[in-house]
Amino acid sequence: MILPIVAYGDPVLKKKGTEISKDYPNLSELLDNMFETMYNAMGVGLAAPQIGLPIRLFLVDTSPFAEDDNLSEEERKALKDFKKVFINATILKEEGDKWAFNEGCLSIPDVREDVFRQPKITIAYYDENFKEHTQTFEGLIARVIQHEYDHIEGVLFTDKLSSFKKRLIKSKLANISKGKINAEYRMRFPNQKKKR
Repeated sequence: MILPIVAYGDPVLKKKGTEISKDYPNLSELLDNMFETMYNAMGVGLAAPQIGLPIRLFLVDTSPFAEDDNLSEEERKALKDFKKVFINATILKEEGDKWAFNEGCLSIPDVREDVFRQPKITIAYYDENFKEHTQTFEGLIARVIQHEYDHIEGVLFTDKLSSFKKRLIKSKLANISKGKINAEYRMRFPNQKKKR
């Protein structure tokens, strides 16, 4: 089932997510719905707060990036085959010199900005079967994970922008929170006036 994506301005996007247990109600159905919602919106990642749930859960599928001809064959293969669920994740380490990449977010349609992140991370998490993992990721995969991880920490990519950049996009963000945007997918807006 395709779920509405929560728009910028909703308080759930600023909440730090709570951990869940393997007994979380209808977890496999929730994951199926989240993947379906993400693919419908042409996303490469989706976090539970983006569908209104303040829990530490996100999923990633970087296969759309594998189409980029500027990447090496090895990078394209890694991106094409990368699809994972992250439950109760904790980033243990971020390494390397920060690099810029143009990011967007399904909760903030039509806003894209360069965000600086470190290229290598080590993260501990549980998968969909509640098997524990500690893994290191690099490059675009690390970046997508960092972006989604920020969501479960109550952080949006726009929070990482300079005050000058924030001022430039302020009215766009206000319009998104009011529902004054034409997204290509279902959304839920916090400040949309109810139609009588």
